[in-house]
Amino acid sequence: MAVQVYKSTQKYETFSYLPPMTAEQVRRQIAYSIAQGWNPAVEHTEKGTAATSNFWYMWKLPLFGEQSVDAVLAEVEACHREFPNHLVRVIAYDNYSQSQGMSFVVYR
Repeated sequence: MAVQVYKSTQKYETFSYLPPMTAEQVRRQIAYSIAQGWNPAVEHTEKGTAATSNFWYMWKLPLFGEQSVDAVLAEVEACHREFPNHLVRVIAYDNYSQSQGMSFVVYR
């Protein structure tokens, strides 16, 4: 069997190759990152070529020490309401390795 080419829209993150996540799956990913002790943050950028660059605009400061999934989701929704035509993603910063533990686009 030959490997098939994945024909779809532009890819931004690892999860972009999967079907869009449901609200419950997004909630579970955020809950996982909080359980790991990672600090969530919300970012946004314009659709198009800017989305593939390394620069995304930060929506407020990272939510250092946040333990509530609902608080993170509220910030995601607020960012999406403010910038309805932008891509919105969640990042989880691992302060021990000083890198991103997770990053995924919520609104394409």
